[in-house]
Amino acid sequence: MAATEVSVQPVAGPPGLPLLGNLLAFGKDPLAFLVRLRDEFGDFVTWSLGRRPSVFISRPDHIAELLGAVERSYETLEIGWALKQVVGDSVLLSRGAAWRRKRALVQPTVRPRQVRTYAQTMVDCSLALAGRWRDGQRIDVRREMSRLTQRIVVRTLFGNDLAGRGNLLANAMDVVQRETGAELRGINLFLPSWVRTPSRLRLLAAVGVIDAEVGRLIDARRRGTGESRAELRDDLLSRLLAARDEQGRSLSTREVRDEAVTLWAAGHETTSTALTWTWFLLSTSPSARARLAEELETVLGGRPPAYEDYEHLTWTQQVVKEAMRLYPPAWLIPAVATEGATLGGHPLEAGTIVWCSQWSTHRDPRWFPDPVAFRPQRWDADAPDPIPDHAWFPFGGGQRTCLGARFALVEAALVLATLAQRFHVDVDGGDVKPEAGLLLQPAVPLRATVRTLGPPAEQVS
Repeated sequence: MAATEVSVQPVAGPPGLPLLGNLLAFGKDPLAFLVRLRDEFGDFVTWSLGRRPSVFISRPDHIAELLGAVERSYETLEIGWALKQVVGDSVLLSRGAAWRRKRALVQPTVRPRQVRTYAQTMVDCSLALAGRWRDGQRIDVRREMSRLTQRIVVRTLFGNDLAGRGNLLANAMDVVQRETGAELRGINLFLPSWVRTPSRLRLLAAVGVIDAEVGRLIDARRRGTGESRAELRDDLLSRLLAARDEQGRSLSTREVRDEAVTLWAAGHETTSTALTWTWFLLSTSPSARARLAEELETVLGGRPPAYEDYEHLTWTQQVVKEAMRLYPPAWLIPAVATEGATLGGHPLEAGTIVWCSQWSTHRDPRWFPDPVAFRPQRWDADAPDPIPDHAWFPFGGGQRTCLGARFALVEAALVLATLAQRFHVDVDGGDVKPEAGLLLQPAVPLRATVRTLGPPAEQVS
């Protein structure tokens, strides 16, 4: 992307401490710190995380320019030691030629025509959950959504090969999410890789469980079908095993592991987080919930949704989109300037970290009037306030847009449609604050009461 028309000069942000820079203020409350940078200092603010110079940007045109220039003038930043242990050298963190090769191999597994084949699994798993819910039942919303999206991703990624061992992976990923987020906010971010703190030991133990379970699945698949027959199965793991690059090379066992774990984490945690916040917000807006019920009756007429219904469930999509605006699961994106990088017409020193935040930009009143209000109608086709490109970017942008974006959006909409046909999920009142970990999760459990709307849900195993 070409340089933006709005040329700016960086403005100095809050003073930091020697060696640590602004780490303490950032670590105490990252979300408030980023909003403060935007509101008190401006759209192009210098600050520091440790000793490395950083710039925080807030304008959508600058964000678009940054994300569009990654792999040319910017590189991805490996944030800390913890995330690297989890996803390895997957498409999420790899760079240059290695990234291009892996993206070409992984992308076909999550293209729209493949997502279509997974849609029925999304609905079946949602119907199975609906069959277990009862009128008046008390639930932990995040736990229910996490179990549901885990079952979906287990079936679409691994087939039915977990054989009741899914909780091992789920519990390990909970540890990963917690410890990776804690590292981002604390002094562990600057410790050498060989230092083993209690937090790092817990993370390594969790990664060991993930490695063992995913490795078992890969070995079993190769022994059971052979690589030459992997394409005969219709799950993501088989497609990864069957993928070949332009030279006819397959992914190594380690590369398959890294991509499978990345797809599993993204497909499970990201969508369950988005759905958790969606139920919370619908509980606060009877009008949005009523319009959702009206659309589901009009489009579906009481039957379960299918992939073909997705494009017609426009309000359902807008509810999810607005929930991801207010509570984006991924809330911060960094990139590292390389030699010759510019932004907004301003040259940047090589090594400067440029940060943009979905949380801050999604809640900027310049782009979203009444920004903290849950208003899915802002996404109506004829809405009066146009939303600039890259004012909403929950999946990033440019060449490194999240490969699973389509999967996640279809999954969230079909799950919401399936369950909202049958139930209201009334989340308990009270102030619910987000916690900025690896993803943006509720800081406390969301307790809710399930209210039945219609006849008992169809049972699906």
